[in-house]
Amino acid sequence: MNSPLVAPLEPVRPSRTLQRSDGFHGVHLLLCGCLMLAFGGTAGTARAFTAADADVLFQAHAQAFYQATNGQGWFKENTEGGKISFWMRAEQLEMVLDHYERTQNPQTQGMLTHLVHGFLADHGATWATNEFNDDIMWMVIACARGYLLMGNPEFRAVAKTNFDLCYARASSTNLGGGLWWKVDNRSKNACVNGPGAIAAYLLGQATGDKTYFTIATNLFLWERATLFDPQTGRIADAISRSGRVNRMALTYNQGTFVGAANFLGYTNEARRAAAYTMNNLSHEGMLPAYGDVGDGAGFNGIGVRWIARFMKDRGEQAMFLPWLQKNADAAWQARRASDNLAWCRWPESTPAGVRNSWGCSSAVVILQVVPPSQAP
Repeated sequence: MNSPLVAPLEPVRPSRTLQRSDGFHGVHLLLCGCLMLAFGGTAGTARAFTAADADVLFQAHAQAFYQATNGQGWFKENTEGGKISFWMRAEQLEMVLDHYERTQNPQTQGMLTHLVHGFLADHGATWATNEFNDDIMWMVIACARGYLLMGNPEFRAVAKTNFDLCYARASSTNLGGGLWWKVDNRSKNACVNGPGAIAAYLLGQATGDKTYFTIATNLFLWERATLFDPQTGRIADAISRSGRVNRMALTYNQGTFVGAANFLGYTNEARRAAAYTMNNLSHEGMLPAYGDVGDGAGFNGIGVRWIARFMKDRGEQAMFLPWLQKNADAAWQARRASDNLAWCRWPESTPAGVRNSWGCSSAVVILQVVPPSQAP
């Protein structure tokens, strides 16, 4: 991910892509309590999503964007073609992992293998040429999760190799610890330290090497001490080399902090960060409507993935499930009739025309990881 959000700061993360349409709050007020269907329906026809609906959104995304040839898979940039970039490709691989984790569908398992092989064909078995340390950590997470779900040793090997090379170049004692965002060592960001802690924890599970659990704990504790506000649960975006903190909060940073805290047993911190996402980043209960082009288009999927896992692992359904289901229902209702694609700006209806695979991924993710409120 590669453009600073606030120009005066040293590279902080992500980006010009956090766009909102004019009248965003007015749209939410208008639609509060009456979600609109994407295919010309009325609010009165809305219904809660089911597990079958989760399959529909996944299959629609695959039909529109998934490509494979000679055992190598990838996602198109958009409905017109192209190929999605490094970190978005890693995170859409996680989207497929979410579907496989929910369904155990053997066809999805084959799709996962093709996607990893396609990624390695395009980016190599080592990723040191990518200057963004967070990009590497996202793909390490995907491969480590893939190994833990499928048992393919190839996935574990590539995850370990690339975590080790990334950690070696990104970790330092500057600013008290943590990982640098890029190889220029100008800022330490939530978007690499949260994922880095998750990646290390998963590698500890995958390899049995307790050193990775220690690394995960140290990265989490650094993020907690440096970027986490214990009073509110807000995760600051980054701290520059000079010590200046960018306190802007984003749903994906909230989510990876929650994910790491959950894995490591810091339940109070996870609950506080998840609650901040629900109460402070959402509007009328709806997750923020980031722009559907660029980095921000998939932030909510990442945030929801880890908050939903925390909720399930720690029995926090009473606090978080109604909010998560409200957003999942809205994502389902926002799909368009022509192809069942749903963008990231629910409850607004998905527009006609060209759609982006990354921009349509969060709706797929939320229906995979949130339990439906209605039986099939």
